Amino acid sequence: MTSVHKTPLRIGVFGLFGAGNTGNDGSLEAVLDHLRAAHPGAVVDAMCGGPETVATRYGIPATRLNWYRGEYRTASRASAIAGKGLGKLVDVVRTAAWVRRHDAVIVPGTGVLETTLPLRPWGFPYSLFLLCASGRLLGTRVALVSVGAGAIGNRATRTLTRWSTRLAAYRSYRDTQSRDAMRAMGVDTARDDVYADLVFALPAPSAGEPAGTPGPVCVGVMDFHGSNDERARAEEIHRRYLDGTTRFVRALAEEGRPVRLLTGDELDRPVADAIVDAVDSPLVTVAEAASLAELMKEAACADTVVATRYHNLVCALKVGTPTLAISYSTKSDALMAEMGLAAYCHSAREVDADRLLEQFRALERQSAPLRRTLSERNLAVTRRVQRQFAALAPALFPAAGPDVAGAHTRQETP
Repeated sequence: MTSVHKTPLRIGVFGLFGAGNTGNDGSLEAVLDHLRAAHPGAVVDAMCGGPETVATRYGIPATRLNWYRGEYRTASRASAIAGKGLGKLVDVVRTAAWVRRHDAVIVPGTGVLETTLPLRPWGFPYSLFLLCASGRLLGTRVALVSVGAGAIGNRATRTLTRWSTRLAAYRSYRDTQSRDAMRAMGVDTARDDVYADLVFALPAPSAGEPAGTPGPVCVGVMDFHGSNDERARAEEIHRRYLDGTTRFVRALAEEGRPVRLLTGDELDRPVADAIVDAVDSPLVTVAEAASLAELMKEAACADTVVATRYHNLVCALKVGTPTLAISYSTKSDALMAEMGLAAYCHSAREVDADRLLEQFRALERQSAPLRRTLSERNLAVTRRVQRQFAALAPALFPAAGPDVAGAHTRQETP
């Protein structure tokens, strides 16, 4: 006799969450909000960089991404090198065991397929490869959802990333250039769709109306040292970025403009503190924003935002505040173009304070029409994220039919 039992869907989320990067955490939050609304009976847990933070903040069980706790610290002693090496082997078993417990695993957003920041192949690229390979071997569908990708110079990183992408059961990208980058690396992207960054799905406060007199400016700063392929010039790039940004902030303060420095990662705080010390003005303060929601509130209260980190840009654009990008990657340029602000990009590798001030003043002169443009573009981008979420259920749970609502059926024969 055959009986039908409903069992909850088991869904995992995987990534560098809870490790101090607000953009990564915002992507996780967007997917969790969707899963709770669309699959309220699903059992959801995470494998991530900061499991304690994720468990406390989001109320889901969380497992550490790497067995070796010093994975992302530079190994100089023999014991640390041995620990990292052993951890790579242990993580093969740990990752497979975690994947096996799930019906599907989602890698939500973020730039998991890019190396715009320094990245070793045996760090996260290796972890992602273990995830996707385990999913393929064990029959668990792994979905790369609205992820970012880019050209990768390092051969080992490129190989791991290409195979991770090929082994995933579902892929979508946050912009066209990400899909093009994977196609250029030999991945068949014919069935891969482009949507938008998942953070655009998060609720946001409305931008305030600017006062008659010049108001506050938010300046998002970053611990920027160039890309993975620019390690030899890292300190020179960082010095130019810091010096140019400091001169820009000083000029604003000398004009009497209050400046709020924003960060997007714990690594950015020393940069913000260095600028505060160098400018030495009561008009320059650092925002204590620990989440994208708090960053959005800061951006919504500003007349204008000037920002470096990608998700600081997303926050400012989402709340409709005119924004200037100190761009470190083509992903920032593409986002600004999509939102109607292509003219307001400035290279993070060559920050020229005088030129940046010119662009800033031009942006402020166009503030009113740009706010209207951002309002229109935000509606279109949000609709694309909604279409992404609508596509997930049939992609991840095809056997359950189109009306999956938190449970699926299992046939049992006593």
